[in-house]
Amino acid sequence: MRTRVDELLQELEQEADATRRVLARVPDSHLSWKPHEKSFSLGQLALHVATIPGFITTMAMRSPFPVPQFVQAEPASAADLLAAFEASLSTARDVLSAMTDAQLADVWRLVDGDREMMAMPVGAVLRTIMLNHWYHHRGQLLVYLRQVGQPLPSVYGPTADENPFVQTLTTAVS
Repeated sequence: MRTRVDELLQELEQEADATRRVLARVPDSHLSWKPHEKSFSLGQLALHVATIPGFITTMAMRSPFPVPQFVQAEPASAADLLAAFEASLSTARDVLSAMTDAQLADVWRLVDGDREMMAMPVGAVLRTIMLNHWYHHRGQLLVYLRQVGQPLPSVYGPTADENPFVQTLTTAVS
């Protein structure tokens, strides 16, 4: 019998492949590039994308959770991104694998001292803050990559630079 936790794990794995392809396109030469002075740098955004799954799953298991400082580090190299992503993914898998469906209904709380800032079921935290938030920033990262002239990988389908269906059709016909 499939559980809701199993479904979250399945989606995490499916999306991990696309995220890995995007992170692999981040160039060392543009890690400090920013589209605007108020924006994260390319490196900061990529590291944020790489670390979201592990950070959010761990955060979801701690309640009440204090409002984080939101200071994003800059990676030393593009290679650090994939290593950080694999570590984050491993943490997310471990946390989710140990979780029960009943725990998804537990209320998680974000607090600033004595003030409650947010309260929602753990399942909603994982769906909105881990997965949806992850996809949002991955999309931003794709825009950054386009702006610095990097070819974009396929995420959900073809890009102007890559069409995974052409190769599949060619292979199938051969």
